[in-house]
Amino acid sequence: MLDVCLLGTGGMMPLPYRFLTSLMTRYNGSNLMIDCGEGTQVAVKSKGWSFKPIDVICFTHYHADHISGLPGMLLTMGNAERTEPLTLIGPKGLEKTVSALRMIAPELPFPIICKEIQGPKEHFEINGYDITAFRANHNVLCYGYTIQIHRGGKFSVERARSNEIPVKYWNPLQKGQTVEAEGKIYTPDMVLGPARKGIKLTYCTDSRPTVSIEEHAKESDLFICEGMYGEPEKEAKAREYKHMTMKEAACLAKKANVKEMWLTHFSPSLVRPEEYMSGIREIFPDSFVGKDGKSVDLQFEEEENE
Repeated sequence: MLDVCLLGTGGMMPLPYRFLTSLMTRYNGSNLMIDCGEGTQVAVKSKGWSFKPIDVICFTHYHADHISGLPGMLLTMGNAERTEPLTLIGPKGLEKTVSALRMIAPELPFPIICKEIQGPKEHFEINGYDITAFRANHNVLCYGYTIQIHRGGKFSVERARSNEIPVKYWNPLQKGQTVEAEGKIYTPDMVLGPARKGIKLTYCTDSRPTVSIEEHAKESDLFICEGMYGEPEKEAKAREYKHMTMKEAACLAKKANVKEMWLTHFSPSLVRPEEYMSGIREIFPDSFVGKDGKSVDLQFEEEENE
């Protein structure tokens, strides 16, 4: 199960009723965050989630509304007595940007590992999170992210016995470990059935629609996408500043055949995005307005059917 929370849904500046865009997930005791603008700490506290288990923070790009909350977040994590390493992932320039921001957070009780994304796409595996960063199309270097939780096959007692594997090795093999003992090598595929469908989440803000977004969002259980403007008359402005309209996001969701889409990163001028949803749902019916604190537990298919 993957817990997903849209901490904030605003673009450009925080508002009294809308925090800046940020996402947080929880899986198997490890938290992941995407973007950390001003006010993200308050959003986390409002949700009632913890700072200490945040092990990964991914950045789409380095505009202030997506990263200016990082120094305070680091200090709060330090005050929570965190000592484990924190991994930061982002476009080229990550180390330089983080070093500059840390001028006001120089002393931390935990190490920071910076991983700068190389090329149009890069893959990372951290604490059970399978993370793919992919290039978006903004007026600065920007990436979207696909987060996947893979799920192995079911353990088969019959296969374990037919392969004459001692019972004491069943548990590590079920966990994906290879066991070498008594002159023999036992591998997980000797006790597991075929891999089962996992969970897929795709997140993208600050971009024009691209084929890359469509390809990486393909078949996602949840697609969280920028819908900066809902007004038809602002389509030209979206193109000029390389943002996306709600309508364009819906078209992407339809092409990618996702299960559900949440819109986010709203312009401060878009006070009531709900007013435009009837037209958006004509394009992609399972479209929803993202709201601060909106959350869902994405479950494996077998769990959904139980």
